[in-house]
Amino acid sequence: MKLSTHFYLSEFTQSQTATRLILDNTPNSTQIAALKLLCEKVLEPVREHYKRPVMISSGYRSPAVNRALRGSRNSQHAKGEAADFEIAGISNLRICQWMERRLNYDQLILEFYEPGVTASGWVHVSYREPYRNQELTAQRVTRNGRRRTIYKDGIVD
Repeated sequence: MKLSTHFYLSEFTQSQTATRLILDNTPNSTQIAALKLLCEKVLEPVREHYKRPVMISSGYRSPAVNRALRGSRNSQHAKGEAADFEIAGISNLRICQWMERRLNYDQLILEFYEPGVTASGWVHVSYREPYRNQELTAQRVTRNGRRRTIYKDGIVD
């Protein structure tokens, strides 16, 4: 099923976790409608600007897949509102900076980017209406011997 000019539903439902654990990862019509909005409002403009394929690493997550991944109970992935992606050869920081200046979205998160390492991390973006246009940067830190994720306001390199 085609969601928009350049995106297909299969890109958002493929999941190694679902395959490995034999979990259904099929969205319902409400979730498919949300995925279409995400594609039309955010991912298509990114694809059009960079003239390169947008590679989805995580899209829709069924409740079972989301639990298996220990995702948030309120995950926008489980609602069909979010995707994680990269574009080969383009810094994820640069992608986020471009999106921040030109697009509307609910959340834009630069996840685990390492300055100077073009292929590090990924971009998380969500879309719903009304949208917040919230920008965050996720970083891994070690404190007291424990590794955890912290979120900073804004897109920070």
